[in-house]
Amino acid sequence: MTDHARDLASVHEATDRLLIAVGKLDNAAVTEPSRLPGWNRGHVLAHLARNADALVNVLEGRPMYVSGEARDVDIERDAPRPLDVQLADVRESAARFQRSAAAPADWSRTVELRNGVTDSASRVPFRRWIEVELHHVDLGIGYELEDLPAEFVEREIHFLADRFAGHPDVPPTRLTDGTRAWSTGRTAGEPEITVTGSAADLLGLLAGRRDGSGLVSEGGPLPSLPPL
Repeated sequence: MTDHARDLASVHEATDRLLIAVGKLDNAAVTEPSRLPGWNRGHVLAHLARNADALVNVLEGRPMYVSGEARDVDIERDAPRPLDVQLADVRESAARFQRSAAAPADWSRTVELRNGVTDSASRVPFRRWIEVELHHVDLGIGYELEDLPAEFVEREIHFLADRFAGHPDVPPTRLTDGTRAWSTGRTAGEPEITVTGSAADLLGLLAGRRDGSGLVSEGGPLPSLPPL
């Protein structure tokens, strides 16, 4: 069972790590490209702030975003801001998320995210943890997939393997780091491909952050995963 309170503490710790790291940048660095195509670091920081507010909406029973277009407009609007404003926004929006999540609530209830996706409210803190950790890596400021907490890596691999499970465009695939294994892709009708490598490289493949060059694929070519 998901421990939302423990995940909220992990979100707080991850946010502090990100704020400390970003606080060492300068205004020029914020305008430099991130690792996400078409986004500079300001875009990533703006997205993190607006995502926190969007998840407050989710927890409080409102639509996550007014629309996809409005989400994109807000990120473009906020991306050019100077470092101190970006930091304050990420910090303050994170605090709003923590306050909303600390309110008494039925954590077993179903909530609606983007594009009609639903989930248990208890998983919202973990979803926020994903945003903070992966986008910290996306900033390209020295925090790598290998630096992510081990618990987070294992849970995120499981989360993404589940996401691609049964996907018609993904062949039956077994992912392993040599000690643990996860299954994903189509479930029947074809031989299983086994992909072996470090947990960080497996996560990089599943999350679209690495090309899989550090992995070994047996039984077929390395699966090409659809975008998240």
